[in-house]
Amino acid sequence: MKNPYHIIIAGAGGIAEAVGLILAEWSAVTPTIYIGDQDLTKAQSVADWIKNGSTKPCQVHAFFLDAKTINSNMHSVFEKGDALLDCLPGSLAPNMAQMAKDHQLYYANLTEYVAETNQIINLAKDAQTGFVLQTGLAPGYIDVLANYMFQNFCKQYEVEQVDTLELKVGALTNHAIPPHYYGFTWSPVGVATEYLKDCIVIRDYKKTTLPALSERRQLIIDGIPYEEDLTSGGAADLPDALSGKVKRLDYKTLRHPGHYGWVENQLKSLKQSETLISDLQQIMQTEIPHIQDDQIVIYAAVEGKDASGTLRRQEIAKRIHPQQVGKHTLRAIQTSTATPLIQAISWLLETKTKGIVLQSQLDAAAFLKGDFIKRVYGEVE
Repeated sequence: MKNPYHIIIAGAGGIAEAVGLILAEWSAVTPTIYIGDQDLTKAQSVADWIKNGSTKPCQVHAFFLDAKTINSNMHSVFEKGDALLDCLPGSLAPNMAQMAKDHQLYYANLTEYVAETNQIINLAKDAQTGFVLQTGLAPGYIDVLANYMFQNFCKQYEVEQVDTLELKVGALTNHAIPPHYYGFTWSPVGVATEYLKDCIVIRDYKKTTLPALSERRQLIIDGIPYEEDLTSGGAADLPDALSGKVKRLDYKTLRHPGHYGWVENQLKSLKQSETLISDLQQIMQTEIPHIQDDQIVIYAAVEGKDASGTLRRQEIAKRIHPQQVGKHTLRAIQTSTATPLIQAISWLLETKTKGIVLQSQLDAAAFLKGDFIKRVYGEVE
């Protein structure tokens, strides 16, 4: 942040607290921060945590946030604000986007939910401020990175089409034990959804859909074996933007070997019904522990023939670990999710861009070189 903005953060969970602390600690000019949540006590606790954890003087205020109705106190906060960072569950994103539009706030969110994203695209197409959607880790950073690699590959090898563009991310524990080979390193809300909702992909240069968890395979990254499989939401708008240019594109979630087999066994024990997502979610939350130590594994690759017909492949792999920010240590999932959100809102505030901005429409090179992004993800050549 290069100016004294007023930034509203909707939500008081782990990502929201990371967003607030990073804004306070890493901004060139520290913004005034407002933390809103339906649990005012929780919002106040996060506000105090940010103030106590920053090495810089900062103003952080808590307020009661109703995600469905604007009350007088919310109206007062929203009138002061310049931007709204939505860290609430994805099902609430259209409500928050409408509030941002009504109060002429710049807006950015994290959700991978496709239907809710489409709702926001419709409601904000005539907005007087900018809306960057799906700008976390996956969807988010991984899509910008993949688009950047596609553009560079085509320029370097003088082509307009490629064979494959692969996007893969795993939010993983450092260790894994049977039978599930998994641990929750972040909110479990939405995990079952991405395991069961259809996935938007490109096959034979055309956008299409495939069932989640229908293309499992093993791969090795930096000498370590993982499993990958299709999950919903992570491809953002790349299937639309790159149809006709990429023969095969998909987003897959990385897991420790054995996890997807366990999920498959749970699904076999459940009846196909309207409650299948919530039923799987309940099993996972009952059987799988929450673990603080975490890592983020990122892998993107582009493959195709150059102008002379030689098959080429370019790959980027990154591993994100917990990181000290101010006086606190943030988990890898926190920094890797929060910084793309902050980078996006910083860009909106600096450029005053209006309307909807999707991941493929961001200036990939500038975004990846942004001050907040580089502190967590490092440089991309």
